[in-house]
Amino acid sequence: MSLQSDFDRIALVSPDGSLHNDHYHNFLLRHLPANCERALEIGCGKGEFSRRLAARSEHVTALDLSPEMIRLARAASASLSNIDFELADVMQRELPPESFDCIASIATLHHLPLRDILLKMKAALKPGGALLILDLFQPRGVLDALTNPPAIALSVALRLLHHRRLFSSREARAAWAAHELHDIYPTLRQVRALCTDILPGATIRKHLLWRYSLIWQKH
Repeated sequence: MSLQSDFDRIALVSPDGSLHNDHYHNFLLRHLPANCERALEIGCGKGEFSRRLAARSEHVTALDLSPEMIRLARAASASLSNIDFELADVMQRELPPESFDCIASIATLHHLPLRDILLKMKAALKPGGALLILDLFQPRGVLDALTNPPAIALSVALRLLHHRRLFSSREARAAWAAHELHDIYPTLRQVRALCTDILPGATIRKHLLWRYSLIWQKH
């Protein structure tokens, strides 16, 4: 299973692999429903965002299909009793209907059939609950190309600020390069068309670090 083995490898050699995603945690948390009882994170990785959710939710269920990611997430979260890290493929796992106040996913949905997973997330969300999604998109056109220089500058600045170096290790770069051979990203037009169809009223926003956010509240 290439995706699982990719992320097992990345977990071991890339301590700063989620730096670009971490940059947007505060943005996502601003949309967390008040009095959040049950939250779900799909593709939790090492649990960075799960721990942020746990500070503001009664209980968090965090899923990932990489055993190494789950192992590291559990080790880093040992002091938190309100997170359950679960080794699971979300497309195979049953999600009880209308059971979560918040469902979050960061840099994971581009690995999944997008329509199917959005419908599954929608069905599992309680009325009044929120979807918090951050993912990558395929750039298109001149305007997207113009954002590359400032995005690269911000990426370098984040790495210097948090890790005091310009580049990740050679092993980490090799692991991410191998993984990216399998990646296929939707365009923002495709994401917007899907949301018009199944998540009416969703707010979709393009962000600088080659990412978009999708925020939707179920009525």
